[in-house]
Amino acid sequence: MPAYSSGSTGATSAGLAGLSSAVLGAYNANALMNLGAGFGNTVNNSTGSVLTTPATTISGVGGTNTNISTTIANVVNSVSNHMGGSYYPTNSSLTMAASLLAQMGMGFGFDAPAPSTVPAPIKPQHTINNVIMQKINALVAANPAFLTSGIPNQLLSQLLMQPVAVPTVPQEEEEVDYEEIGVAETYAEYWPAKLNFGKKHPDSVVETASLSSVEPCDVYYKLSIPLETVNSGQLSALQLESITYASQAHDHLLPDGTRAGFLIGDGAGVGKGRTIAGIIYENYLKSRKKALWISVSNDLKYDAERDLSDIGAGKIGLYALNKFKYAKISSDVNNNCKRGVIFSTYSALIGESNNKTGKYKSRLKQLLQWCGEDFDGLIIFDECHKAKNLCPVGSGKPTKTGITVLELQNKLPKARVVYASATGASEPKNMAYMVRLGLWGQGTAFGTFNDFIAAVEKRGVGAMEIVAMDMKLRGMYIARQLSFHGVSFKIEEVALSKDFRKVYDQSVELWVEAMQKFTEAAELIDAESRMKKTMWGQFWSSHQRFFKYLCIAAKVNHAVHVAREAIKYGKCVVIGLQSTGEARTLEQLERDDGELNDFVSTAKGVFQSLVEKHFPAPDRNRINRILGLNTTDDRKLTIQAIIDEVKNKSKNEASSSNIGNKRKAVRSDSSDIKKSRNNSWEDSGDSHNSSDESDFKFTNTDSENSDQEVNSDSCESSDFNPFYSGSDSDNDPWVNSRAKKKKKKKVKPVEQLSNPTSVNNNVTAQKKKGPLSTQDKIQELLKKKQELKGTVTQIGSTGIQMHYGPPPKDAIERACSMKEELLRKIELIGDRLPPNTLDQLIDELGGPENVAEMTGRKGRVVQSDNGSIQYESRSEQDVPLETLNITEKQRFMNGEKDVAIISEAASSGISLQSDRRVRNQRRRVHITLELPWSADRAIQQFGRTHRSNQMNAPEYIFLISDLAGERRFASTVAKRLESLGALTHGDRRATETRDLSQFNIDNKYGRTALETVMKTIMGYESPLVPPPTDYVGNFFEDIAGALVGVGIIVNSESNPGVLSLDKDYNNISKFLNRILGMPVELQNRLFKYFTDTLTAVINQAKRGGRFDLGILDLGAAGENVTRVQLIRFIRKHATGKAPTELHTVRVERGMIWQAILNKYADLNGKYDGFYLSHQTRNNKRTAILAVEIEATETSKHKKHEKPSKKDMMFRVYRPNTGLQVRNESLAEIEKKYKKVGSEEAETHWIAQYDASVNICSHAYWNGNCRNVNMGCECEVGLRQRLYYVLAGSVLSVWTRVEKILAMRNANNKMQVVRMKTTEGEKIVGTLVPKSCYELLLKDLKSDAEKFEEVNF
Repeated sequence: MPAYSSGSTGATSAGLAGLSSAVLGAYNANALMNLGAGFGNTVNNSTGSVLTTPATTISGVGGTNTNISTTIANVVNSVSNHMGGSYYPTNSSLTMAASLLAQMGMGFGFDAPAPSTVPAPIKPQHTINNVIMQKINALVAANPAFLTSGIPNQLLSQLLMQPVAVPTVPQEEEEVDYEEIGVAETYAEYWPAKLNFGKKHPDSVVETASLSSVEPCDVYYKLSIPLETVNSGQLSALQLESITYASQAHDHLLPDGTRAGFLIGDGAGVGKGRTIAGIIYENYLKSRKKALWISVSNDLKYDAERDLSDIGAGKIGLYALNKFKYAKISSDVNNNCKRGVIFSTYSALIGESNNKTGKYKSRLKQLLQWCGEDFDGLIIFDECHKAKNLCPVGSGKPTKTGITVLELQNKLPKARVVYASATGASEPKNMAYMVRLGLWGQGTAFGTFNDFIAAVEKRGVGAMEIVAMDMKLRGMYIARQLSFHGVSFKIEEVALSKDFRKVYDQSVELWVEAMQKFTEAAELIDAESRMKKTMWGQFWSSHQRFFKYLCIAAKVNHAVHVAREAIKYGKCVVIGLQSTGEARTLEQLERDDGELNDFVSTAKGVFQSLVEKHFPAPDRNRINRILGLNTTDDRKLTIQAIIDEVKNKSKNEASSSNIGNKRKAVRSDSSDIKKSRNNSWEDSGDSHNSSDESDFKFTNTDSENSDQEVNSDSCESSDFNPFYSGSDSDNDPWVNSRAKKKKKKKVKPVEQLSNPTSVNNNVTAQKKKGPLSTQDKIQELLKKKQELKGTVTQIGSTGIQMHYGPPPKDAIERACSMKEELLRKIELIGDRLPPNTLDQLIDELGGPENVAEMTGRKGRVVQSDNGSIQYESRSEQDVPLETLNITEKQRFMNGEKDVAIISEAASSGISLQSDRRVRNQRRRVHITLELPWSADRAIQQFGRTHRSNQMNAPEYIFLISDLAGERRFASTVAKRLESLGALTHGDRRATETRDLSQFNIDNKYGRTALETVMKTIMGYESPLVPPPTDYVGNFFEDIAGALVGVGIIVNSESNPGVLSLDKDYNNISKFLNRILGMPVELQNRLFKYFTDTLTAVINQAKRGGRFDLGILDLGAAGENVTRVQLIRFIRKHATGKAPTELHTVRVERGMIWQAILNKYADLNGKYDGFYLSHQTRNNKRTAILAVEIEATETSKHKKHEKPSKKDMMFRVYRPNTGLQVRNESLAEIEKKYKKVGSEEAETHWIAQYDASVNICSHAYWNGNCRNVNMGCECEVGLRQRLYYVLAGSVLSVWTRVEKILAMRNANNKMQVVRMKTTEGEKIVGTLVPKSCYELLLKDLKSDAEKFEEVNF
């Protein structure tokens, strides 16, 4: 073979040679030699002559994908032509190359399957060519440098030597070891382990399985709480345990000299309030007479007073911080308050006075002065996740609340801090202000909070469990939840009527049109990019709200029906809503001068106010004046227009003040109304994140951000999902980004009323400034352009910018007429849009006389007896607005009202259970119209009606419509409730079906799946899952069209006219919000396609062994887990000592023939029984046992319909690995197996069972195993496995463990594992790979105080 060189080092420029006639017959891997460098010369091996391909094409590539792909196609074509006819169809190679190159970096792997003993069928020629083509493309795509430097020979030979896999008859797939995925939390009964006094808690309480696997530390602290409080059961054993551990933790100092704190993570309804009251009482008796109690809502002050008096500590005074004047708290002005508990909300904590002269012009200064420098009393941060965003993600700024909470702790280093939050340790990013737990900082494994967060988030699901267990071991954390035994729940599907679908689809069309008009008008008036950003932020948040309201409205009639039924059967009803829609009602009132002729449609209001305030078209008359466009003839008209404008303005103001006066008249009887309004809209810096940190609850209405700039960075995406606030879920999602102008007319800050000198800073600032609508901005923009017309601005030293003045009049005119047309269309569709959900519910359930409303709104629309509709204030003669929710709660609890409606804003910490202490002890039926997006938050919401000390447990009803994804969320929440012990209606689930429906979609697999779906729709890559076959039309094209309408596919900024994906296209919450704006049929299809893709992505990851299992549950499928050895190390940490344990356990997974026969004997289904594989591998066949799963509620078929084989699901048992995690359909099973009797299956079963003690599946089926040949161990399909688990206090050695894992293998991730041994021992910890065990053992021994070894 002639030698040649192309100037590249180390790579022979062989080109694509030797594609000889052998290739044309059947693919002969050896005949393909090398694809070399440069593509300059290609050698035809048979003749020895050199083929020249146009090398110029490559040098002229210029880095664009199409050219590269064209080049590759050309190379391959010219080679093939030269060798006897083109068998590479040009366009197919081109399209393939293009699609492959689009996947650069998509990790295209060509794994050769294990050698099969079955002779390979002859492969169709074009398939082979395509496969070779794909391989070369993928290689060059992944390494563009190869185009110039050449492809190393060994890579090529590897690439082309692999046998080409072509789909053939379905063979039995390579056995994959699906490990058990323990996502559903399992809970264990809870009782205090180390305390033996106090009465049992009135209700059963549980703890997560992982926490119950660790013992808390020993107790040495002696309580001072009097015996009568303990013996009377006013504080239960559970609560006394928390008080003891908290007081004990406060005895320690952290390495940096501050006092250690304690975190109470009890769920809703366990009695956190009483526990906190108990801790205050304990400290009071130890002569620490001052305490701060900071919580989320002023209403909770009444609960705090009740809790203190309940435990016999009524003599401790409780004072509201916002009632103090801005002066020394212990001074005469503030009634010499020298001891007791100061109760404050998070937003009152950041209050500031406007009085420049005073010494104590901020609440923080007052508190610090009152406490004194050496303060060692209590600071309680109740519902402390509300101080979130102290350490914000991305480019957001830390909120003022977060900073203040941190500063309070830093300034009082010796204070005894207690954090209380049900979601405290589930969301690591909400822990930033928990600086007293000793998890990061001086003397710990993590230097800063960011190091800690990075370490935890890198480890995924299981890491937080390890952190929680570690904190419990150290005695600084306790977390219990109320058991849901006795609670029942059902999911009811509400079918969408034809009319509703029609209105929905018409609304979708109108929104798409609006989007086009907004885009066009913004171009016409030449809007600046900042203005566009605000405008689109507003557009998408209104879009999301509009469709959310529509979804909820679809369920109102059904909710009313369910509620009436419940009341008929002697129960009472609680309905949970996310928001009230008050802002829209007020806007409508302003439009109609206080007259209403029907209930206000919230959805219509959202759309209307968006167009009115944010459509990029100026007000005609005002603009003409600015631009001086009016001629002398219409000067009169202009003057007239100005007069009209002023008239209208005063008329509007009059009408709105009439409404105000009407309310004021009603209110003025109550002098109390002046209470606590001060910080109602302060802390605008916080507005994005502080959800409901408002001091005075009623400013929270539902406050959609109608005229506030949405800073899209701080909201992750322009339509971030408000339901993710990760809270105790009592905050109204729409409370962020507030700032209503008209609200400000109506609510006067209290400081102004009570103390004229100390008006709240922020309030006045906001009043002066007021957030600008897009309208105002346009005016300023045009004014500026008019002034600068014809001028030139210097840019830098050399550049200049010309100012061409404002856009032409006809452009402005067109923008204005677009706006008018849009408003006209909204008016038309508005008549068919549903009314305000809350008003409609109240009206249909018997009006305000029968419905207790606990929300943040000030007024409501009611229908009088004669059918007329009017707006009235919610406040009553003798009840100030401020305590109205408390009064309404009382009426419901006393049985005066049968129905309670709670909005998230006002429901913070409210208790509505059938309490033994109240008159109304009927069973509660809790109807949820809108599920929060996370199971944690849903459980929080249900905590309103399911609490300690109840007569009977509630019933939950989730109403879900058949719109995209709702069923998914419902099943996730249902799973969590079930694991907490609740009963499902009519759903006898087989105990062993561990289906995977509970996996959460907002994780890395969800994002990957979403990315894949989007790229498939755009045609960048071939579909992972085929489009639905029953869809009429082009599925991907129709979906793409709809995605353009919801702004996920956008006009590319870099080259206009080309459609590309929005930069945030793989944000799950954004996707779920936006697809609501697609026609009903399409959004359901897309969501289904997305979930199918997600399943495929997860299966791929499992096959590749890259799947992050979350928490691995060993022993859950009935395997036997036995301990072999335990080595315990005692180590020091920030506040004491704790054990770290290294366990060795053996797991037996197989099923002996006798055990499987017993199972077989119980089966009676037509298709149940043994199956044998069609395929023989290594002269062996696979035997399995298949057991049909009963159809569950959701997948039940109509009675007369016979389920198809695709829908009949089976559990599968194998001899070596027992019950499989994945269920299979009958269709799948019959493809690969045939049904046989037990006699025929026996020999195959026993053979595999016996062999699997030490032979892996690969070796069993193929005769040898690649891993073993390479000197590695292979455990796939082994019946017995040894596991090494690091448990106990792992945090302090976390970084060292990581280093050791990384030394051995960079891919070693920390896998969290949970197991229950046959002796009933629970172990939860991190899996240690065998190769790292010895190293780790040595490392831990090196600095342990002592260690002991136990063999079993």
